[in-house]
Amino acid sequence: MSELAMILVLVGALFGMLAMGMWVGFALSLTGALGMFMFTSAPLGPILATTFWGHSHSWALAALPLFILMGEILLRSRLSEDMFSGLTPWLGKVPGKLLHVNILGCAIFAAVSGSSAATAATIGKMSVPELQKRNYPDSLILGTLAGSATLGLLIPPSIILIVYGVSTEQSIARLFIAGILPGILLVSMFAAFVAITALMKPEIFPKEELNFSFREKLSASKRLIPVIALIAGVIGSIYAGIASPTDAAAVGVVLSLVLAWSSGSLSWKMFRESVMNATITSCMIAFILAGAAFLTVSMGFTGIPRNLASWIDTFNLGPWALLAALTVFFIVLGCFLDGISVVVLTTAIIMPMIESVGIDPLWFGIYLVIVVEMSQITPPVGFNLFVIQGLTGQNIFKIAMAALPFFLLLLLAVVLITIFPQIVTALPGLMKG
Repeated sequence: MSELAMILVLVGALFGMLAMGMWVGFALSLTGALGMFMFTSAPLGPILATTFWGHSHSWALAALPLFILMGEILLRSRLSEDMFSGLTPWLGKVPGKLLHVNILGCAIFAAVSGSSAATAATIGKMSVPELQKRNYPDSLILGTLAGSATLGLLIPPSIILIVYGVSTEQSIARLFIAGILPGILLVSMFAAFVAITALMKPEIFPKEELNFSFREKLSASKRLIPVIALIAGVIGSIYAGIASPTDAAAVGVVLSLVLAWSSGSLSWKMFRESVMNATITSCMIAFILAGAAFLTVSMGFTGIPRNLASWIDTFNLGPWALLAALTVFFIVLGCFLDGISVVVLTTAIIMPMIESVGIDPLWFGIYLVIVVEMSQITPPVGFNLFVIQGLTGQNIFKIAMAALPFFLLLLLAVVLITIFPQIVTALPGLMKG
Protein backbone atom coordinates (compact mmCIF):
# COMPACT_ATOMS: atom_id res chain seq x y z
CA MET A 1 0.00 0.00 0.00
CA SER A 2 1.31 3.48 -0.84
CA GLU A 3 2.29 6.02 1.82
CA LEU A 4 -0.64 8.29 0.87
CA ALA A 5 -3.13 5.41 1.16
CA MET A 6 -1.73 4.47 4.60
CA ILE A 7 -2.05 8.07 5.81
CA LEU A 8 -5.61 8.36 4.49
CA VAL A 9 -6.66 5.10 6.17
CA LEU A 10 -5.22 6.08 9.55
CA VAL A 11 -6.37 9.71 9.47
CA GLY A 12 -9.83 8.59 8.35
CA ALA A 13 -10.01 6.04 11.15
CA LEU A 14 -8.86 8.58 13.76
CA PHE A 15 -11.28 11.32 12.76
CA GLY A 16 -14.07 8.76 12.34
CA MET A 17 -13.61 7.63 15.94
CA LEU A 18 -13.40 11.22 17.18
CA ALA A 19 -16.56 12.12 15.24
CA MET A 20 -18.39 9.26 16.98
CA GLY A 21 -17.52 10.83 20.33
CA MET A 22 -14.88 8.30 21.36
CA TRP A 23 -12.43 9.45 24.02
CA VAL A 24 -9.32 10.96 22.49
CA GLY A 25 -7.02 8.55 24.36
CA PHE A 26 -8.92 5.52 23.04
CA ALA A 27 -9.03 6.93 19.50
CA LEU A 28 -5.26 7.52 19.50
CA SER A 29 -4.50 4.05 20.89
CA LEU A 30 -6.81 2.25 18.46
CA THR A 31 -5.40 4.20 15.50
CA GLY A 32 -1.88 3.19 16.54
CA ALA A 33 -2.98 -0.43 16.94
CA LEU A 34 -4.65 -0.35 13.51
CA GLY A 35 -1.48 1.04 11.91
CA MET A 36 0.73 -1.64 13.45
CA PHE A 37 -1.71 -4.45 12.66
CA MET A 38 -2.23 -3.47 9.00
CA PHE A 39 1.15 -2.12 7.96
CA THR A 40 3.84 -3.82 10.11
CA SER A 41 4.74 -7.25 11.43
CA ALA A 42 5.81 -5.93 14.86
CA PRO A 43 4.32 -7.60 17.98
CA LEU A 44 1.37 -5.36 18.89
CA GLY A 45 0.67 -6.49 22.48
CA PRO A 46 4.16 -6.17 23.99
CA ILE A 47 4.78 -2.78 22.30
CA LEU A 48 1.44 -1.43 23.53
CA ALA A 49 2.12 -2.58 27.09
CA THR A 50 5.70 -1.28 27.27
CA THR A 51 4.76 2.07 25.69
CA PHE A 52 1.87 2.68 28.10
CA TRP A 53 4.01 1.70 31.09
CA GLY A 54 7.02 3.69 29.93
CA HIS A 55 5.02 6.89 29.45
CA SER A 56 2.93 6.63 32.62
CA HIS A 57 5.67 6.98 35.25
CA SER A 58 7.70 9.90 33.88
CA TRP A 59 9.04 12.19 36.63
CA ALA A 60 8.45 15.25 34.43
CA LEU A 61 4.81 14.21 34.07
CA ALA A 62 4.38 14.35 37.85
CA ALA A 63 4.29 18.16 37.60
CA LEU A 64 1.06 17.95 35.64
CA PRO A 65 -1.38 16.76 38.36
CA LEU A 66 0.31 18.98 40.93
CA PHE A 67 -0.15 22.17 38.89
CA ILE A 68 -3.73 21.13 38.10
CA LEU A 69 -4.40 20.58 41.82
CA MET A 70 -2.88 23.98 42.62
CA GLY A 71 -5.23 25.62 40.10
CA GLU A 72 -8.27 23.74 41.45
CA ILE A 73 -7.52 24.89 45.02
CA LEU A 74 -7.07 28.50 43.95
CA LEU A 75 -10.20 28.32 41.80
CA ARG A 76 -12.20 27.68 44.99
CA SER A 77 -10.41 30.25 47.15
CA ARG A 78 -10.93 34.02 47.38
CA LEU A 79 -7.98 34.75 45.13
CA SER A 80 -10.03 36.25 42.29
CA GLU A 81 -11.88 38.62 44.62
CA ASP A 82 -8.59 39.77 46.07
CA MET A 83 -7.17 40.37 42.58
CA PHE A 84 -10.18 42.47 41.54
CA SER A 85 -10.02 44.55 44.72
CA GLY A 86 -6.26 44.99 44.44
CA LEU A 87 -6.20 46.01 40.75
CA THR A 88 -9.28 48.26 40.52
CA PRO A 89 -7.85 51.37 42.29
CA TRP A 90 -4.85 51.51 39.91
CA LEU A 91 -6.93 51.42 36.71
CA GLY A 92 -9.35 54.30 37.24
CA LYS A 93 -7.41 56.75 35.07
CA VAL A 94 -6.25 54.31 32.37
CA PRO A 95 -8.15 54.45 29.03
CA GLY A 96 -10.51 51.48 29.16
CA LYS A 97 -10.55 51.56 32.97
CA LEU A 98 -11.90 48.38 34.55
CA LEU A 99 -11.74 46.34 31.34
CA HIS A 100 -8.03 46.05 32.10
CA VAL A 101 -9.00 44.04 35.20
CA ASN A 102 -10.06 41.25 32.83
CA ILE A 103 -6.67 41.33 31.09
CA LEU A 104 -4.43 41.70 34.15
CA GLY A 105 -6.60 39.40 36.27
CA CYS A 106 -6.38 36.68 33.62
CA ALA A 107 -2.61 37.18 33.32
CA ILE A 108 -2.11 36.86 37.07
CA PHE A 109 -4.42 33.88 37.47
CA ALA A 110 -2.86 32.22 34.41
CA ALA A 111 0.46 32.37 36.25
CA VAL A 112 -0.94 30.29 39.11
CA SER A 113 -3.43 27.98 37.39
CA GLY A 114 -1.85 26.90 34.08
CA SER A 115 -5.30 26.35 32.60
CA SER A 116 -7.13 28.47 30.05
CA ALA A 117 -10.60 27.20 31.02
CA ALA A 118 -9.97 27.70 34.75
CA THR A 119 -8.74 31.24 34.07
CA ALA A 120 -11.84 32.10 32.02
CA ALA A 121 -14.19 30.63 34.63
CA THR A 122 -12.54 32.19 37.67
CA ILE A 123 -12.03 35.71 36.35
CA GLY A 124 -15.33 35.65 34.43
CA LYS A 125 -17.40 34.79 37.52
CA MET A 126 -15.95 37.80 39.27
CA SER A 127 -15.57 40.42 36.53
CA VAL A 128 -18.48 39.95 34.10
CA PRO A 129 -21.32 40.87 36.51
CA GLU A 130 -19.34 43.83 37.84
CA LEU A 131 -18.49 45.20 34.38
CA GLN A 132 -22.04 44.68 33.07
CA LYS A 133 -23.44 46.49 36.10
CA ARG A 134 -21.19 49.45 35.25
CA ASN A 135 -22.42 49.44 31.59
CA TYR A 136 -19.17 48.52 29.85
CA PRO A 137 -19.78 47.35 26.25
CA ASP A 138 -20.65 43.64 26.10
CA SER A 139 -18.42 43.04 23.09
CA LEU A 140 -15.33 44.20 24.99
CA ILE A 141 -16.30 42.44 28.23
CA LEU A 142 -16.63 39.14 26.38
CA GLY A 143 -13.69 39.76 24.04
CA THR A 144 -11.16 40.72 26.72
CA LEU A 145 -12.19 37.73 28.84
CA ALA A 146 -12.07 35.22 25.97
CA GLY A 147 -8.78 36.54 24.59
CA SER A 148 -6.98 37.07 27.88
CA ALA A 149 -8.01 33.70 29.32
CA THR A 150 -5.94 32.04 26.58
CA LEU A 151 -2.89 33.28 28.50
CA GLY A 152 -3.46 30.31 30.80
CA LEU A 153 -1.87 28.15 28.11
CA LEU A 154 1.25 30.27 27.76
CA ILE A 155 2.21 32.03 30.98
CA PRO A 156 4.02 29.48 33.16
CA PRO A 157 3.21 27.16 34.81
CA SER A 158 1.38 25.99 31.67
CA ILE A 159 -0.18 22.53 31.48
CA ILE A 160 0.14 22.43 27.69
CA LEU A 161 3.86 23.32 27.87
CA ILE A 162 4.35 20.34 30.18
CA VAL A 163 2.54 18.15 27.64
CA TYR A 164 4.70 19.51 24.80
CA GLY A 165 7.88 19.06 26.83
CA VAL A 166 7.04 15.45 27.68
CA SER A 167 5.98 14.67 24.10
CA THR A 168 9.11 16.14 22.49
CA GLU A 169 11.65 15.56 25.31
CA GLN A 170 12.29 19.28 25.72
CA SER A 171 13.26 20.88 29.05
CA ILE A 172 10.03 21.91 30.78
CA ALA A 173 11.91 24.47 32.89
CA ARG A 174 13.30 26.15 29.75
CA LEU A 175 9.86 26.07 28.11
CA PHE A 176 8.34 27.76 31.17
CA ILE A 177 10.94 30.52 31.10
CA ALA A 178 10.53 30.90 27.32
CA GLY A 179 6.82 31.63 27.81
CA ILE A 180 7.35 34.67 30.06
CA LEU A 181 8.25 37.38 27.51
CA PRO A 182 5.66 36.26 24.91
CA GLY A 183 3.08 36.30 27.73
CA ILE A 184 4.04 39.87 28.65
CA LEU A 185 3.92 40.82 24.96
CA LEU A 186 0.36 39.50 24.63
CA VAL A 187 -0.81 41.24 27.81
CA SER A 188 0.63 44.51 26.48
CA MET A 189 -1.03 44.06 23.08
CA PHE A 190 -4.43 43.28 24.61
CA ALA A 191 -4.19 46.28 26.97
CA ALA A 192 -3.09 48.57 24.12
CA PHE A 193 -6.06 47.44 22.01
CA VAL A 194 -8.51 48.28 24.82
CA ALA A 195 -6.83 51.64 25.48
CA ILE A 196 -6.85 52.62 21.78
CA THR A 197 -10.52 51.60 21.49
CA ALA A 198 -11.36 53.73 24.53
CA LEU A 199 -9.56 56.75 23.05
CA MET A 200 -11.19 56.33 19.63
CA LYS A 201 -14.72 55.55 20.86
CA PRO A 202 -15.09 57.16 24.30
CA GLU A 203 -18.87 57.31 23.92
CA ILE A 204 -19.26 53.51 24.32
CA PHE A 205 -17.56 53.55 27.73
CA PRO A 206 -19.26 54.57 31.00
CA LYS A 207 -18.46 58.04 32.33
CA GLU A 208 -17.77 56.81 35.86
CA GLU A 209 -15.05 58.49 37.87
CA LEU A 210 -12.79 56.20 39.86
CA ASN A 211 -10.81 58.38 42.24
CA PHE A 212 -8.58 56.76 44.83
CA SER A 213 -5.91 58.35 46.96
CA PHE A 214 -2.39 56.95 46.82
CA ARG A 215 -2.86 55.56 50.33
CA GLU A 216 -6.05 53.75 49.24
CA LYS A 217 -4.20 52.29 46.26
CA LEU A 218 -1.40 51.00 48.48
CA SER A 219 -3.89 49.59 50.97
CA ALA A 220 -5.75 47.74 48.19
CA SER A 221 -2.46 46.41 46.78
CA LYS A 222 -1.89 44.43 49.98
CA ARG A 223 -4.45 41.92 48.68
CA LEU A 224 -2.16 41.22 45.71
CA ILE A 225 0.80 40.23 47.88
CA PRO A 226 -0.21 36.56 48.42
CA VAL A 227 -0.67 35.81 44.72
CA ILE A 228 2.55 37.64 43.81
CA ALA A 229 4.37 35.60 46.47
CA LEU A 230 2.93 32.40 45.02
CA ILE A 231 4.04 33.30 41.48
CA ALA A 232 7.49 34.30 42.73
CA GLY A 233 7.82 31.07 44.71
CA VAL A 234 6.87 28.80 41.82
CA ILE A 235 8.46 30.54 38.83
CA GLY A 236 11.39 32.07 40.73
CA SER A 237 12.54 28.71 42.07
CA ILE A 238 12.54 27.26 38.54
CA TYR A 239 14.33 30.25 37.01
CA ALA A 240 17.00 30.30 39.73
CA GLY A 241 17.67 26.60 39.20
CA ILE A 242 16.72 25.81 42.80
CA ALA A 243 13.83 23.51 41.90
CA SER A 244 12.67 21.41 38.97
CA PRO A 245 9.16 22.08 37.60
CA THR A 246 7.90 19.05 39.57
CA ASP A 247 9.45 20.33 42.82
CA ALA A 248 8.05 23.81 42.15
CA ALA A 249 4.60 22.33 41.50
CA ALA A 250 4.68 20.64 44.91
CA VAL A 251 5.66 23.96 46.50
CA GLY A 252 2.81 25.61 44.60
CA VAL A 253 0.26 23.14 46.02
CA VAL A 254 1.48 23.78 49.57
CA LEU A 255 1.42 27.57 49.07
CA SER A 256 -2.07 27.44 47.51
CA LEU A 257 -3.32 25.50 50.55
CA VAL A 258 -1.76 28.12 52.83
CA LEU A 259 -3.44 30.90 50.83
CA ALA A 260 -6.82 29.15 50.95
CA TRP A 261 -6.44 28.57 54.71
CA SER A 262 -5.42 32.18 55.39
CA SER A 263 -8.41 33.49 53.43
CA GLY A 264 -10.80 31.24 55.35
CA SER A 265 -11.94 29.32 52.28
CA LEU A 266 -10.17 26.02 53.02
CA SER A 267 -12.45 23.20 54.15
CA TRP A 268 -12.57 19.42 53.79
CA LYS A 269 -15.38 19.76 51.23
CA MET A 270 -13.38 22.26 49.16
CA PHE A 271 -10.23 20.12 49.43
CA ARG A 272 -12.06 16.93 48.36
CA GLU A 273 -13.61 18.73 45.36
CA SER A 274 -10.20 20.08 44.35
CA VAL A 275 -8.51 16.68 44.60
CA MET A 276 -11.31 14.87 42.72
CA ASN A 277 -11.41 17.40 39.86
CA ALA A 278 -7.61 17.44 39.62
CA THR A 279 -7.58 13.61 39.53
CA ILE A 280 -10.21 13.44 36.78
CA THR A 281 -8.43 16.08 34.65
CA SER A 282 -4.98 14.55 35.20
CA CYS A 283 -6.14 11.04 34.31
CA MET A 284 -7.77 12.34 31.13
CA ILE A 285 -4.59 14.13 30.04
CA ALA A 286 -2.33 11.21 31.06
CA PHE A 287 -4.46 8.79 29.03
CA ILE A 288 -4.29 11.10 26.00
CA LEU A 289 -0.50 11.30 26.38
CA ALA A 290 -0.17 7.52 26.66
CA GLY A 291 -2.35 7.02 23.58
CA ALA A 292 -0.35 9.63 21.68
CA ALA A 293 2.92 7.98 22.73
CA PHE A 294 1.71 4.63 21.39
CA LEU A 295 0.55 6.28 18.15
CA THR A 296 4.00 7.87 17.85
CA VAL A 297 5.71 4.48 18.30
CA SER A 298 3.29 2.89 15.83
CA MET A 299 3.99 5.60 13.26
CA GLY A 300 7.70 5.00 13.75
CA PHE A 301 7.25 1.33 12.86
CA THR A 302 5.21 2.19 9.74
CA GLY A 303 7.81 4.80 8.66
CA ILE A 304 5.09 7.34 7.83
CA PRO A 305 6.58 10.37 9.69
CA ARG A 306 10.03 9.82 8.19
CA ASN A 307 8.68 9.37 4.69
CA LEU A 308 6.25 12.28 5.08
CA ALA A 309 9.09 14.55 6.21
CA SER A 310 11.15 13.41 3.22
CA TRP A 311 8.21 14.12 0.92
CA ILE A 312 7.78 17.63 2.32
CA ASP A 313 11.51 18.17 1.94
CA THR A 314 11.07 17.66 -1.81
CA PHE A 315 9.05 20.90 -1.91
CA ASN A 316 12.11 22.75 -0.55
CA LEU A 317 9.95 24.79 1.82
CA GLY A 318 11.96 27.25 3.86
CA PRO A 319 11.25 27.82 7.56
CA TRP A 320 8.87 30.74 6.85
CA ALA A 321 6.82 28.89 4.24
CA LEU A 322 6.60 25.81 6.48
CA LEU A 323 5.47 27.90 9.47
CA ALA A 324 2.83 29.66 7.35
CA ALA A 325 1.45 26.30 6.21
CA LEU A 326 1.54 24.89 9.76
CA THR A 327 -0.23 27.97 11.17
CA VAL A 328 -3.19 27.42 8.85
CA PHE A 329 -3.10 23.67 9.60
CA PHE A 330 -3.13 24.17 13.39
CA ILE A 331 -5.89 26.79 13.30
CA VAL A 332 -8.11 24.49 11.24
CA LEU A 333 -7.30 21.49 13.47
CA GLY A 334 -7.96 23.59 16.57
CA CYS A 335 -11.51 24.27 15.35
CA PHE A 336 -12.30 20.61 16.06
CA LEU A 337 -9.92 19.48 18.83
CA ASP A 338 -8.83 20.85 22.20
CA GLY A 339 -5.31 22.25 22.57
CA ILE A 340 -3.71 19.25 24.32
CA SER A 341 -5.08 16.88 21.68
CA VAL A 342 -3.67 19.10 18.91
CA VAL A 343 -0.21 18.98 20.49
CA VAL A 344 -0.08 15.25 21.13
CA LEU A 345 -1.66 14.35 17.78
CA THR A 346 0.79 16.33 15.68
CA THR A 347 4.20 16.40 17.37
CA ALA A 348 5.27 12.95 16.12
CA ILE A 349 4.71 13.97 12.51
CA ILE A 350 5.63 17.66 12.72
CA MET A 351 8.89 17.54 14.70
CA PRO A 352 10.99 15.81 11.98
CA MET A 353 9.90 18.52 9.52
CA ILE A 354 10.72 21.28 12.01
CA GLU A 355 14.17 19.90 12.74
CA SER A 356 14.88 19.33 9.03
CA VAL A 357 14.54 23.07 8.27
CA GLY A 358 16.55 24.11 11.33
CA ILE A 359 13.75 25.52 13.54
CA ASP A 360 14.57 25.50 17.28
CA PRO A 361 12.20 22.99 19.01
CA LEU A 362 12.11 25.25 22.11
CA TRP A 363 10.97 28.24 20.03
CA PHE A 364 8.51 26.01 18.14
CA GLY A 365 6.89 24.98 21.45
CA ILE A 366 5.97 28.59 22.23
CA TYR A 367 4.85 29.20 18.65
CA LEU A 368 2.64 26.10 18.85
CA VAL A 369 1.08 27.17 22.14
CA ILE A 370 0.20 30.63 20.79
CA VAL A 371 -1.43 29.08 17.71
CA VAL A 372 -3.30 26.65 19.97
CA GLU A 373 -4.40 29.68 22.04
CA MET A 374 -6.03 30.98 18.86
CA SER A 375 -7.99 27.75 18.56
CA GLN A 376 -9.39 28.28 22.07
CA ILE A 377 -11.49 31.16 20.74
CA THR A 378 -12.52 29.69 17.38
CA PRO A 379 -15.86 27.90 16.97
CA PRO A 380 -17.08 25.19 17.03
CA VAL A 381 -14.75 23.74 19.71
CA GLY A 382 -13.28 26.86 21.31
CA PHE A 383 -13.16 25.84 24.97
CA ASN A 384 -13.03 29.43 26.23
CA LEU A 385 -16.15 30.23 24.20
CA PHE A 386 -18.07 27.40 25.90
CA VAL A 387 -16.90 28.48 29.36
CA ILE A 388 -17.96 32.08 28.76
CA GLN A 389 -21.26 30.99 27.22
CA GLY A 390 -21.96 29.02 30.40
CA LEU A 391 -21.15 32.08 32.53
CA THR A 392 -23.12 34.65 30.54
CA GLY A 393 -25.78 32.76 28.57
CA GLN A 394 -24.76 34.71 25.44
CA ASN A 395 -24.85 33.21 21.94
CA ILE A 396 -21.55 31.46 21.22
CA PHE A 397 -21.18 33.17 17.83
CA LYS A 398 -21.62 36.58 19.49
CA ILE A 399 -18.81 35.64 21.89
CA ALA A 400 -16.67 34.44 18.95
CA MET A 401 -17.18 37.76 17.13
CA ALA A 402 -16.23 39.66 20.30
CA ALA A 403 -13.06 37.55 20.53
CA LEU A 404 -12.11 38.10 16.87
CA PRO A 405 -9.84 41.15 17.50
CA PHE A 406 -7.94 39.13 20.09
CA PHE A 407 -7.61 36.23 17.65
CA LEU A 408 -5.99 38.69 15.21
CA LEU A 409 -3.69 40.00 17.97
CA LEU A 410 -2.58 36.42 18.69
CA LEU A 411 -1.86 36.02 14.98
CA LEU A 412 0.20 39.24 15.08
CA ALA A 413 2.12 37.83 18.07
CA VAL A 414 2.99 34.74 15.99
CA VAL A 415 4.38 37.04 13.29
CA LEU A 416 6.38 39.04 15.85
CA ILE A 417 8.03 36.03 17.50
CA THR A 418 8.85 34.67 14.04
CA ILE A 419 10.54 37.92 12.99
CA PHE A 420 12.14 38.41 16.43
CA PRO A 421 12.76 34.90 17.85
CA GLN A 422 14.77 36.47 20.69
CA ILE A 423 11.41 37.25 22.36
CA VAL A 424 11.22 33.52 23.06
CA THR A 425 14.87 32.49 23.33
CA ALA A 426 16.42 35.36 25.34
CA LEU A 427 15.40 34.30 28.87
CA PRO A 428 16.08 30.55 28.47
CA GLY A 429 19.57 31.49 27.28
CA LEU A 430 20.20 33.15 30.66
CA MET A 431 19.08 30.17 32.75
CA LYS A 432 21.57 28.59 35.09
CA GLY A 433 22.68 25.13 34.11
